[in-house]
Amino acid sequence: MELHTERLYLKPYTQDLAARVVELAGDPSVAATTFVPHPYTLEVAEQWIDSHKEWIEKKCVFPLAMIMKDTGELVGTMTLRMDDHHNKGELAYWVGKPYWNNGFASEAAIEMVNFGFEQLGLHRIWSAAISTNPASLKVMKKAGLSYEGTLKHDVYHRGEYKDIDVYGAINKE
Repeated sequence: MELHTERLYLKPYTQDLAARVVELAGDPSVAATTFVPHPYTLEVAEQWIDSHKEWIEKKCVFPLAMIMKDTGELVGTMTLRMDDHHNKGELAYWVGKPYWNNGFASEAAIEMVNFGFEQLGLHRIWSAAISTNPASLKVMKKAGLSYEGTLKHDVYHRGEYKDIDVYGAINKE
């Protein structure tokens, strides 16, 4: 499976990307605003990538590498996690710090939401971000998701309780 945007390929990870995942996702700035493991080790990255083939085949999780078309560089990850029982998907993502503020996450999120609604026939797609992460909140809005509410002190993240903003969309809304 592979999706395309104007500037990106969204495709399954391969093990040759593991070291770059560690470099990008392991950055403390990325860890501060996301739920990626920290510290992020090569072993964790390799095990995570090893799981992808089965997840995609079972259509339960679609973790796709965001690869720049012009350079072949890994930018980050765009994931859709399926909930078959409720016919919905959770959009989740991270972008490496060198690529922040370039619109890559928004571009990939729009494509992933379209994939979820058009190809997978999902009824609902939702996403959540730490309330103090304005860049992620913008991505959700640009992807067509609407603010649904704030979950106060919903997660214990990096030593403190943090609020989570939830966004969502219904197919054909």
